[in-house]
Amino acid sequence: QVTLVESGGGSVQSGGSLRLSCAASGFTFGNKCMAWFRQAPGKEREAVAAISPRGHASFYIDSVKGRFTVSRDDAQNTLYLEMSSLKPEDTAMYYCAAARGFLGPRTWYSAYEYEYWGQGTQVTVSS
Repeated sequence: QVTLVESGGGSVQSGGSLRLSCAASGFTFGNKCMAWFRQAPGKEREAVAAISPRGHASFYIDSVKGRFTVSRDDAQNTLYLEMSSLKPEDTAMYYCAAARGFLGPRTWYSAYEYEYWGQGTQVTVSS
C-alpha cells in the first residue's frame, strides 16, 4: 500500500521558517521524481518544487526561488521542503506527490504527472 505522510506544518509569522517532511512507503522512493504542491482556499493546486531521483535536479516556481529548498533522503524514504522568509501568500495546504515517470523543466509542475499524493499539512503565515 502506497502512503505519503506529510508533517511539519504550522503557524508562523511573516519572515519565519518551517521544514516540511514527507514520509513515503509502498513504492521505490529512490526511483521517483518527487514534488511539493500547495493549495490555498479558493485557489487551484499549484506546484511549488520538485526534485529528481537522487537529487540531481530540482525545480521551483519563481515565487519561492531563493526562499524554499527541496531535498530528499533516499535512505529514509523522506522528502523535505525547507521554507524560509515565509510570506502570508505562502499560506496553504502543502502536499507531497510522487511522479509517474521522468519529469523535466517543462513537465514537473503539472499535477497530471503525479500518481501518488499525501493528505497534506497546513502552513499558515500571519503578517
